[in-house]
Amino acid sequence: MNGRIIRIISNLYTVLSDNQTYECRARGKFKNDNITPLVGDYVVFDADMKYILEIKPRKNALSRPMIANVDLALIVSSCKRPSFSAFLLDKMLANIILNDITPIICFSKFDLLDATEQKEINDIMTYYNSIGIKAILNTEISELITLIENKTVVLCGQTGVGKSTLMNKLDSSLHLATDDISEALGRGKHTTRHVELFSCHKALIADTPGFSAFDLDSFDKKDIRFAFPEFDNSGCRFSDCMHINERDCAVLKQVSDGEILTSRYESYKKMVS
Repeated sequence: MNGRIIRIISNLYTVLSDNQTYECRARGKFKNDNITPLVGDYVVFDADMKYILEIKPRKNALSRPMIANVDLALIVSSCKRPSFSAFLLDKMLANIILNDITPIICFSKFDLLDATEQKEINDIMTYYNSIGIKAILNTEISELITLIENKTVVLCGQTGVGKSTLMNKLDSSLHLATDDISEALGRGKHTTRHVELFSCHKALIADTPGFSAFDLDSFDKKDIRFAFPEFDNSGCRFSDCMHINERDCAVLKQVSDGEILTSRYESYKKMVS
């Protein structure tokens, strides 16, 4: 039978097929071939023996969180508690874009900001939207539902930003565990222990364990510039311009002229340094 892995706990794989779920094991050949089944994998399985026989080719895969065949990545970024980090957001965006996944930024805890701070976040949202990266607030639930319809979606973001809370807002029947920010550590406490795809408003959406690191080591540093859609190097003197200290760099001019957000360019420099 054909199906899709929607949950992995230890060595037990939950496969969804024709609206039924089957608890399966993976054949030893995957371990011998150094292949790890992931949530989101399309598979062929034996419903009687409860074994996964084949993993179909993936269109993409993330290593953290470990999930495959994703259409959208909903990046939840906290405005406060934990504080907003432009670099962490840009690093996640780069990873998502380079994996051919469409990103959507969802800002949480906007209500904890004062008027000046809210204006700063609104300006940041306006910028990301202007470069073609959708940015909204986590209170815009009806728009979110429209955006995720018929998609496989992964929520990502560091611990404590409100991923599970957002899932519960999208579907109150999920009752996912949430927790407060640790006052001592200044960051969230882990409430999600594994990756799982949930059916939600005609979408499959994954809540994932939080993390604060996002690895770009698998990408060539020369490719990272392509994760920044506002970097138009058509006016650069050199076609392979890295936009660091090259002569007649159009991107550096755009940064100087205020057309490119300074924090975005600083994030880029950190990633390629």
